[in-house]
Amino acid sequence: MNGALQDKNVYEDFEPRKDTLFFKVDSSHDLVSFHGRNYNIKKRLSPDERKRLMSDAAFFRLDSNCYVNAGKIIRMENDAIIFDDTSKRIPCSRRKQQMIMNLLSTSAKSSG
Repeated sequence: MNGALQDKNVYEDFEPRKDTLFFKVDSSHDLVSFHGRNYNIKKRLSPDERKRLMSDAAFFRLDSNCYVNAGKIIRMENDAIIFDDTSKRIPCSRRKQQMIMNLLSTSAKSSG
């Protein structure tokens, strides 16, 4: 029952920056599909909300419709990004991996 309450809170009190590992945008239907540790949430967002989300510095644009939460990345290997929970991984080219590593090292230097 406690697990059900935790799941319910994720759906009710959803915060993309805190709860999302990555998200995908389907602009033809105004839908954003958020992927977390053990859930996927589809939400219809206004164009302004989508634009704000896609320009958020916490997310790195992996391809034309996929954005990853850089702060949730644990490691990168074999053309994939691995998140907190190793069962969640997403394909990523070595070139994009290098771009993410540069972004993370720059943000670590500026915050430290």
